[in-house]
Amino acid sequence: MLEVCHGISEGYEVNFLEIGIDEDHVHFLVQSVPMVSVQSIVQKLKSLTAREIFSRNPEVKHVLWGGKFWTSGYYANTVGAYGSEEVISRYVRDQGKQYVKISNEQGTLFDFESI
Repeated sequence: MLEVCHGISEGYEVNFLEIGIDEDHVHFLVQSVPMVSVQSIVQKLKSLTAREIFSRNPEVKHVLWGGKFWTSGYYANTVGAYGSEEVISRYVRDQGKQYVKISNEQGTLFDFESI
């Protein structure tokens, strides 16, 4: 899935600074240009990653509530409102203590591997 995020980066002016996973959710720290709305980033990210997951693992769609990979909601904030980029980056990176942490340099987006 990391390659999907790289594709989003190239095609939609979004730079993934950190990706952190937990048991049932994902955190992204992204950077973009002011002309790209948060809603647009989230919509593209959810759509393209779900399509790739279903393409690689079609059985996943049958075990999900309503066949949807992502919920309709999301939370977004800007760096600076509650912390610096370093603080938020560390928070994202530290998600899911029982799961492998995934950032730009390692793994794929949904590698759930016990530590």
